[in-house]
Amino acid sequence: MASQLILGAGPIGGTLAKQLTARGDQVTLGTRSGTTVPGATPLKLDASNAADVAQAARGADTIFVCTNPPYTNWVADWPPIFDAVITAARDSGAALVFMGNLYAYGPPVGPMTEHSRLATTEKKGLVRKAGWEKVLAAHERGEIRAVEVRASDYFGPGSIGMSTHLGGGFFAPLLASKTARVVGNPALEHSWSFLPDIAATLIAAADHTGEWGRAWHVPSASVPRTEIARQVNERWSVKGRVASIPQWSLKALGTVIPIMREIAASSYQFTMPFVIDSTETQRMLGVTATPWDEALEVTVNSYRKP
Repeated sequence: MASQLILGAGPIGGTLAKQLTARGDQVTLGTRSGTTVPGATPLKLDASNAADVAQAARGADTIFVCTNPPYTNWVADWPPIFDAVITAARDSGAALVFMGNLYAYGPPVGPMTEHSRLATTEKKGLVRKAGWEKVLAAHERGEIRAVEVRASDYFGPGSIGMSTHLGGGFFAPLLASKTARVVGNPALEHSWSFLPDIAATLIAAADHTGEWGRAWHVPSASVPRTEIARQVNERWSVKGRVASIPQWSLKALGTVIPIMREIAASSYQFTMPFVIDSTETQRMLGVTATPWDEALEVTVNSYRKP
């Protein structure tokens, strides 16, 4: 039986815990509050404390880093987490699998592949870029074994929060035949990563017996939000609309609401086509995206009122 340590019990960490326990793995779920997920052993710990993480990782095959500090705290919170998990992986001998995103790529020119250059100049992207480069350097020195799994904006049951662009703030208005207000141009193609597919890719990356010290991309659907709204209207017999929040309004809100300032700073992701290419990951790890119609139905039904 494999033993796994997951740091973070949000939508991704919680979904990962369920998939790992379902296949028979022994799972410890480390969070500040001791969050529980059926089948997993809860543990209160601070992901920025190397000694605590190393203690929790003793005997573990893998440390999955799925924690995600608030947008507004990334600059302060992420560096000590990167340092702590590198140290813990080195001391415990556990493999290190990071849950990543696309911020470090910056504004793309065409689809982003697993080998696209990390060219961001945006603050949050620079934090993730620096962290991954530190992890990769430790891997290349032979101190640890690490990979990063990168997803686009996630969706699925349990997708909540102001920074979740395809969550309750999008689907609830549509289902009420009202207008969903969104960041950027909703008619542009954008990739969406389904929570179960993210978890499946994390597991496949951890099980991979080939090359480590690299990035993998979660297989994802690329669909404009105007098209998603049309499909919701057609399939659930509603009359919702989708409309863009003016850029000036985002910036104005950012002067008084810190998280809106961070959303505005990364809003370039919705002002141009933002597409993830996972061809290599699918071929080498054997993972595929859940069919779009199925993923959409599961997600929308989770927001429908009884």
